[in-house]
Amino acid sequence: MNKEQEYFENNRALWNEKTKYHVDSEFYDMESFRAGKNSLNDIELELLGDVSGKSIIHLQCHFGQDSLSLARMGAEVLGTDISDDAINYAAQTAKELDLKARFKRVDTYSIPNEINEKFDIVFASYGVIGWLPDMKRFADVISGLLKPGGRFVFAESHPVIWMFDQYFSKIEYSYFNRNPIIETNQGSYTDNSEDVNMTEVGWNHSIADVIDSLIASGLHIDTFKEHDYSPYNCYKNLVEIEKGKWQIKGLEGKMPIVYAIEASKENR
Repeated sequence: MNKEQEYFENNRALWNEKTKYHVDSEFYDMESFRAGKNSLNDIELELLGDVSGKSIIHLQCHFGQDSLSLARMGAEVLGTDISDDAINYAAQTAKELDLKARFKRVDTYSIPNEINEKFDIVFASYGVIGWLPDMKRFADVISGLLKPGGRFVFAESHPVIWMFDQYFSKIEYSYFNRNPIIETNQGSYTDNSEDVNMTEVGWNHSIADVIDSLIASGLHIDTFKEHDYSPYNCYKNLVEIEKGKWQIKGLEGKMPIVYAIEASKENR
């Protein structure tokens, strides 16, 4: 097993453990979701548009809330994730709610070896690329999954926020992808996960790294947006400036927290 595979196996175990807490958390609120709540946010919904009848692959879907929301909107969905427990829970929920969604346990870089399908939309959102070391390989996977004329819709935490320590009190990390960031952290971003205490391996990626990789993989950047808020209360030291919009306390309105991209594959 090479070093990258070791990192991925470490993170797979991490997300198996996190899933145990996340599915029962107030943060994800599965009770409301089962009752019909759409888990997607305005940021990504604006770019997705009408997905009825569209085939969508959702990369790194965790335990499937957003995938199943897309299915409720009329899409035919395949969700993928590195975590066994997350994928099993997603498949179970799809069956329980009778939604047209499939799920497969596979790490993103291995998708070309295991999924021989093309899609109208490749979708990924929030907390995706920080678990991947190489953006060009990520972009190549996306391009390979898209039909001609297909779209990539992506919303992600802005790389500027990953420069800071967890309390946003000082700059601690490089904006650029220099080396793996290996940390042991207590808890997770949900309300009930204090017992999670495991090592995680991540990478920072600049905006240029992401966009240049997509272009090099044959995609056209149609939309790029930056937002000064997070739709989730998922970091420390946040304040809610209006319902569903969170900013960093003391830095309100001064820095981007989320960005979004829509890219397309040439129709030929």
